[in-house]
Amino acid sequence: MSDNLGFTGERFTPECVREIWYEHFHRYVFARELVMGKKVLDAACGEGYGSALLASVASSVTGVDISGLAIEHARSRYPAGNLTFLESDCLDLPLEDDGFDCIVSFETLEHLERQESLLNEFRRVLKPDGFLLISSPDKAVYTDRRQNRNEFHVKELYRDEFESLISRTFPAYRLWGQKLMFQSAIWSLEPRPGVSMHREQDGEIATTAAPGHDPVYFIAVCAADETSLPLPEQGLSLFDDAAESVYEHYYHEIRKNMSAGELLAEKERELAKLKSGLEKAPAGSGWWRRLIGK
Repeated sequence: MSDNLGFTGERFTPECVREIWYEHFHRYVFARELVMGKKVLDAACGEGYGSALLASVASSVTGVDISGLAIEHARSRYPAGNLTFLESDCLDLPLEDDGFDCIVSFETLEHLERQESLLNEFRRVLKPDGFLLISSPDKAVYTDRRQNRNEFHVKELYRDEFESLISRTFPAYRLWGQKLMFQSAIWSLEPRPGVSMHREQDGEIATTAAPGHDPVYFIAVCAADETSLPLPEQGLSLFDDAAESVYEHYYHEIRKNMSAGELLAEKERELAKLKSGLEKAPAGSGWWRRLIGK
């Protein structure tokens, strides 16, 4: 089998680069801080890279996906003693009640119509004091403002819809936002100590306890009650790669545009020089004057 699972747009693969890579990897890096030593279910695990990342610190990870091809690939690419992959619909998990300390399910909700059924199934297989970490794009930003149309999304949610949905099954929750800048940023949507952002607008400098941008994705940490709710110590998490690939791509495009502008300016100078020479040509070359509209 090939080491790579082809990218179709429906699920992320680690061979994707820059922006989409930052977004997807960062969510699992964020989750990794919360699952150390825990028994974890990665629901809709896709290609398996995230399950493998969680398994590096968790006591065990079970990755579940509806795609048999993805599960076969994951088993081949990510062999580990504490990592298991199962082919299954997340709406009907072949797993016992109260079996997991934590469920991670990123970018799953929007692919399903029966969203409340999914959360009820997650509640069933979670221990009473377990917690869920789940993400979904904000329809107001991802789709309406950016005019994205993702053919694989069945039902996207606005923030109030997302909160209403999760609170019916998990009364205790905290909401985080994610947005790509030059890094991927995940931040608490409630003020947290130790975080300050400075932002210029209309000549004024404002300082806030979080980025002043609307998140593109919501990430919710959910539990049945407040005592079971784990919270990351930091109010802001940033992620990038050693090569700074998003910034380098941006800088490359800037350099390319600058070079194109310099080339265009040079051609305009050459044209102006040629036109000036033609205008000074002897009267016998009047056809050149007609050519340039003189």
